[in-house]
Amino acid sequence: MSEDQRTEEDKAADEGPGLDLGLPPAASPPPPEPAAEPAAAYRVLARKYRPQNFADLIGQEAMVRTLRNAFASGRIAQAYILTGVRGVGKTTTARILARALNYEPADGAPGGPSLDLSAMGRHCRDIIESRHVDVMEMDAASNTSINDIREIIESARYRPVMARYKVYIIDEVHMLSTAAFNGLLKTLEEPPEHVKFIFATTEIRKVPVTVLSRCQRFDLRRVEAGTLAAHLSGICAREGVTIEGEALSIVARAAEGSVRDSLSLLDQAIAHGGGAVTAEEVRRLLGLADKGRVIDLFEAVMKGEIARALTEFRDQYDSGAEPGVILTDMADFTHLVTRLKIVPDAAEDASLVEAERVRGLEFAQGLSMRVLARAWQMLVKGITEVQQAPKPAQAAEMVLVRLAYAADLPTPDEALRRLKDQPPAAPSAPSPPPAAPPPSGGGPRLSLAPRPSAPRPEMVSEPKALAAVDGPRLATLGDVAALAATRRDLALKHGIETQLRPVHVEEGRIEVALVPGAPGSLIQDLSRKLSDWTGKRWLVSVSSQSGGPTLAEENAAVKAEREEGIKAHPLVAAVLARFPGAEVVDVRTRAEAPADEGLAPSEEDLMAGPGRDDEIEY
Repeated sequence: MSEDQRTEEDKAADEGPGLDLGLPPAASPPPPEPAAEPAAAYRVLARKYRPQNFADLIGQEAMVRTLRNAFASGRIAQAYILTGVRGVGKTTTARILARALNYEPADGAPGGPSLDLSAMGRHCRDIIESRHVDVMEMDAASNTSINDIREIIESARYRPVMARYKVYIIDEVHMLSTAAFNGLLKTLEEPPEHVKFIFATTEIRKVPVTVLSRCQRFDLRRVEAGTLAAHLSGICAREGVTIEGEALSIVARAAEGSVRDSLSLLDQAIAHGGGAVTAEEVRRLLGLADKGRVIDLFEAVMKGEIARALTEFRDQYDSGAEPGVILTDMADFTHLVTRLKIVPDAAEDASLVEAERVRGLEFAQGLSMRVLARAWQMLVKGITEVQQAPKPAQAAEMVLVRLAYAADLPTPDEALRRLKDQPPAAPSAPSPPPAAPPPSGGGPRLSLAPRPSAPRPEMVSEPKALAAVDGPRLATLGDVAALAATRRDLALKHGIETQLRPVHVEEGRIEVALVPGAPGSLIQDLSRKLSDWTGKRWLVSVSSQSGGPTLAEENAAVKAEREEGIKAHPLVAAVLARFPGAEVVDVRTRAEAPADEGLAPSEEDLMAGPGRDDEIEY
């Protein structure tokens, strides 16, 4: 290009910016086309439907009522602390409370703190959006030191710029250090009249009691599943989303009382279903089993149909349900049946699906409380086993096998009751004299008729017997003393009669109280010898109760009663009057008297008629 062909603008550019040639500026290129307005950013449901006033809060009626009465009477505290599980609305409530403390009508009319926040006030929008100069929020999880608290203390001395109160909202306050808590105490106890503190925490036990004592505490409750399901239904209606009632119940129960968790799950379910949400899609999304199929599995297990139960479990597992989730759902249904058995009105809960309501009531009528409690304990233990097992599906199947085989077993108290109510078996042959050693067996006991042949000598000479099944039942302490007498252990018999007070006696277990001065070895000797004599394990223990009278005291009382009764007999009274100094030394019935000491009936006996069976010794 020649020098003449160069434009004046190029020459001016070569000469540098400092030269002004007086030429008109060159025409600038046309501006680019404006970019299209970006679409509004999507706000998740948990933020979009965050409560703006106390009327929007659900499930916290007790707290709202307390605050309403306090504001109406002017009893506004200097500090509040809000506690509860995640997602119940602690931070949201703190912002609403800050808005209520600084509420002023938008038209500038005079007003004071109010919980009637239906109309937006002068400061409401800024407080809701967390940009008000007099309402300061601090996350204690990232500002834990004493220096952060020192800034609050310093700024609290100055009056608010615009609002009525300076409000400090400290979230997760339990994360503050010990020094930070100590530095806050004095200001928290005697704050300036224009300062209010609102704390929020999920770990109330980590907050020092010195801080708690300076605050009004409100425990935000978990929202009930029925209330939460109704709240989610209203949100779906406003969003134009079609959702099944059972799907709402599943989401509400999966949230476990957290409103934020329920909205997050609902947001995810809507995205998964593309605008129409079904219960099956929610189960697949959350990895849950079909509630109806869980009830079918519960029914098969409770009926002891193990093959059907394993088939149903395998079908649910192949459909994508986790083994631990299946057992957890079974435990939840067991808990529901137990509640329905105790409180039938619980069937009106809005979070229950129709299958749970109808079939749960049927199981509540057909299953006993002990069976339900046993199933609950086995399921809770089984869930832990499944979580720790290398193959969860196999561990879950073994839990179902245990449940099914235990379903038709009697509970321990039912087994004891059956044993007590069952009459003792009649002996097929006359029992041998008590002094003879009991027969012994060395193998399993078979239900065979006894042979008429005499026992072999080697069987009689064995040192110990296994179990004397047909022997005497030891139901009382007197039976135990009689067994000691037949075994010729008179020292033990004397100890049983004079030094033991019975508390509870049953087969295999004896509970007694010792009289003062009784030897400590008596309990061990009795337990050991009973085990040797009966072939069964006996547990003899000392009770803290006082126990009843000893056998010797009972016999003495019976003897005294007999003597007093026989002294009132006219014949005995006449004999005692005829022979001064005579005494009644013993009274025995004819059944108790030895056979060789029997006396022929006297004339007085014959005159007394039937029923006179007392024998008098004097």
